[in-house]
Amino acid sequence: MANLTNDRISAEVLAAAEQQVKDGIQMIQNALPFLIGLTPAERINLPKINVSNKVFTEDAINAAVNNAALIPPFVKVDEMARDLALFQKLDAIGGMLQQVVEKVSDTQLLAGSEAYASALMVYKLLGAASAAGFEGAKSSYGQLRERFKQVSAAAASSSSPQ
Repeated sequence: MANLTNDRISAEVLAAAEQQVKDGIQMIQNALPFLIGLTPAERINLPKINVSNKVFTEDAINAAVNNAALIPPFVKVDEMARDLALFQKLDAIGGMLQQVVEKVSDTQLLAGSEAYASALMVYKLLGAASAAGFEGAKSSYGQLRERFKQVSAAAASSSSPQ
């Protein structure tokens, strides 16, 4: 809450910094032009690699290389190795990016929380000022109060049996 003692964040993103971040994101996308998007169904249905099956995959690649005569030509062992190497490099990059995304999300959550908590305090103060008859408070309080009427009406209509 920016107006109380619990003010954990007080910052702004300057236009130059915002542009620098956007340029950096674009640079990442340009550096990795092969990145793709999956459908939700693909994300669910694709077999996933984890620690134990990563080792299995490494062992399978080694076994295929060491027993090349037993592996049919449609199994592209070099492509398996390339895919695994890509997975490992993207795992490292993704971990770093996830840390940044988490910090951005946490900072956004905190900034929004502080702004909203302060807005609720303003709403309560204007309600008290309106009840006490202070000039101008009634219209400002009424305008803010409309938001809660809309939220209450939406909540009531969504909980009604259909």
